[in-house]
Amino acid sequence: MTIPATHPTRGPVVTRKDVARYAGVSTAVVSYVVNGGPKRVAPATEAKVQDAIRVLGYRPNAAARALKLGSSETIGLIIPDNSNPFFSLLAHAVEDAAGELGYALFLTNSDGDLAKERRHIRNLAARQVDGVVLASVLSEPDLADLEAAEISSVLLSHSERPAGVTSVGVDLAAGARTAVEHLIGHGHTNIGLAMGTTTANEADDREQGWLQALKAAGLPEGPIARSAFTRDGGYAAGKRLLASGHRPTAVFASSDMQAVGILRALHEAGLTVPGDIALAAFDGSVEAEYSWPPLTTVEQPVRAMADAAVRALVGAGRGEPPRHHVFPTKLLVRQSCGCP
Repeated sequence: MTIPATHPTRGPVVTRKDVARYAGVSTAVVSYVVNGGPKRVAPATEAKVQDAIRVLGYRPNAAARALKLGSSETIGLIIPDNSNPFFSLLAHAVEDAAGELGYALFLTNSDGDLAKERRHIRNLAARQVDGVVLASVLSEPDLADLEAAEISSVLLSHSERPAGVTSVGVDLAAGARTAVEHLIGHGHTNIGLAMGTTTANEADDREQGWLQALKAAGLPEGPIARSAFTRDGGYAAGKRLLASGHRPTAVFASSDMQAVGILRALHEAGLTVPGDIALAAFDGSVEAEYSWPPLTTVEQPVRAMADAAVRALVGAGRGEPPRHHVFPTKLLVRQSCGCP
């Protein structure tokens, strides 16, 4: 058997020809096994090829494969913060959905910063990924670099209906309204709002849902504390709400992370939840279930949203006209609102 050539830094370079010689087959058969076609290979022959690949440590040339297929078989994903359990769950769901279709995932974080988001868009465009899923800090992000590279994109966790691009999200106002109505059902008439802020400081429909529920019940607006969609932001918002001249008896937080921060502020003040102040949140992250008390929260259907985004890029929905996919939310009732 011919000894594979040696790379100066990585050791022997195993080629498709080496695998073919070891297995006693043609290079075309090796290609069929590695690429899953286009021709079928007998199970016994495929086993011999797979054994040769394992023994020799063969690694197919991804760049050559991409050139041949006209596809990198990769998807880019840009999220604000993968340390946030909600976006971590969302990223995992996108990776699973992409993997089921044979695509790998490039994951990047914008840290909620517009300049970083734009830099990641440029980098993914330069890598010629097959599509980009973007959880943007803007309602109408600049996608010119992707359009110039003829790379499709989908806006994920997006409540707007932007022109010319497919988007996937939930009805934020309806979800928030459901949570606030539930708090009203517990007899609360002074319900505060911890509202998250973004880089662009754009209006958020969760605030509209809060207002709609109060107005429909004939209640006045409670105090509002605006802060980042983070634990620290929620902690700061909680302290401001407690210092309000008309302290609320219930609070709706626009994210689970904010609600966790609010819980700390309330506990530090010696208050009980829900005895002194009831609390409801938005997102449905795993952390909400394991806070104390467990958080009543509006759950977003992460798996369904991720599947829809990936299908629109590289699945059954590829090439269809842009549309806005809106998924329903679900109120997960736990103890923080006052339910047993």
